[in-house]
Amino acid sequence: MNGMTPRKEPERTDDGHYIIVNGRKWRATDPNIPPNLESELVAELMNARRAVKEQGDAARFRVQDAKVALGERGEKWWEPTDEGVAARIAAAIRTLLRKRDEGKTICPSDAARVAGSGTGAGGENGDGEGGWRNYMDLARSVAADMATTGEIIVMQSGEPIPDGMRLQDISGPIRLARGPKFRI
Repeated sequence: MNGMTPRKEPERTDDGHYIIVNGRKWRATDPNIPPNLESELVAELMNARRAVKEQGDAARFRVQDAKVALGERGEKWWEPTDEGVAARIAAAIRTLLRKRDEGKTICPSDAARVAGSGTGAGGENGDGEGGWRNYMDLARSVAADMATTGEIIVMQSGEPIPDGMRLQDISGPIRLARGPKFRI
């Protein structure tokens, strides 16, 4: 053994929706987020918490985004609505783009997997009613709104989509990058 004590998982409520820490209930992370994406979200949450210690309130939006993406704040992940899932998709896009190196992109499906994996029988594969694939149109719509404000840039084949071109008119894979108004 490497000398490290294994981390003890916190106690959970019977339904798994909350963890109990020192007798207090806190909303649990959505257990259906794919592990690779959850790792990125948690790593950015830790980076954001360190930034709050250094920068104070100026960095709190990063913590909020990460916690919403993880399902720990915002709408309850086990009672999704389109509005709540859209907010979670936007938070996931921002959090994943902050975690990845500048110049790197994400796929809208990454955000759909974060926000939609726990919404039904679809699971990681997204097959079946309620899976993350059912949120791809919503993820693309959220991305279009974010691109309109300059928060992100929508890319296809490594190039920004042309000005004036509507995202709903584009077929094929797209990627999302930080835009000129992206808050780090």
